[in-house]
Amino acid sequence: MSHQTILHDIRDGVATVTLNNPPLNLVTLDLTRVLSRTLDELARDTAVRVLVLTGAGDRAFCAGSDISEFPSMMGAGRVVPNKLSKENETYSKVDDFPTPTIAAVSGLAYGGGLELAVCCDLIVVEEHAKLCLPEIKLGVFPGSGGPVRVTRRIGEGRAKEMMYFGDPIDAATALAWGLVNRVVPRGHSLRVAQEMAAVLAQRPSRALQLCKTAVDMSFDTTEDQAVSRSLALSEQAFTTADCREGVRAFFAKESPRFTHS
Repeated sequence: MSHQTILHDIRDGVATVTLNNPPLNLVTLDLTRVLSRTLDELARDTAVRVLVLTGAGDRAFCAGSDISEFPSMMGAGRVVPNKLSKENETYSKVDDFPTPTIAAVSGLAYGGGLELAVCCDLIVVEEHAKLCLPEIKLGVFPGSGGPVRVTRRIGEGRAKEMMYFGDPIDAATALAWGLVNRVVPRGHSLRVAQEMAAVLAQRPSRALQLCKTAVDMSFDTTEDQAVSRSLALSEQAFTTADCREGVRAFFAKESPRFTHS
């Protein structure tokens, strides 16, 4: 390709993945394919302890799908196999990424862009950011996980308001609703996300992975089953070298030196 739609680099355990389709970083079929391959590669890389997902430029993290691809999708039996199944498979790779993930959002996170951001564990947005699920204005509704993942974050009533009306909300509202974790000054989302990632990269990797699994189980099964299964995860954590180091450092009044393995 003459243009790389996805960029990535790894530094000190933090992998930064950049959607590189400026000015709005629209989701195309090609971008989805390349993102999927990149996520597979990074998930296998034991050097990656945290993933940061961002967009090129300051106009948009991602403004959603490239509408120019829609006309070919409008016949019966076309949109799911040719677009939505591939997007959902790729977005789920972010949701299921084995290590902590952080979205750094500047500008717009619209439609599929917001659906991608909410696949991350944590979301940092800039104070001028706008977040929106506008698909209803095209005669459709969010099809890449938004009805599930956005609803889990902000609840049924607020999610339906976003999807029924299709109007943007600002960063302050997104924070108040629990859709995002932090609001930062303009131009600082990536820096703050990478600073957060640097902290997590120094934490015990296996414990973070097990914790992520335990939290995610709360949405996938009953409360009693989730609590029961979390005990097995705790058993794993207590057998690690990092646990022994954490306890040693506590009694020695030192900072722990985790293995990050």
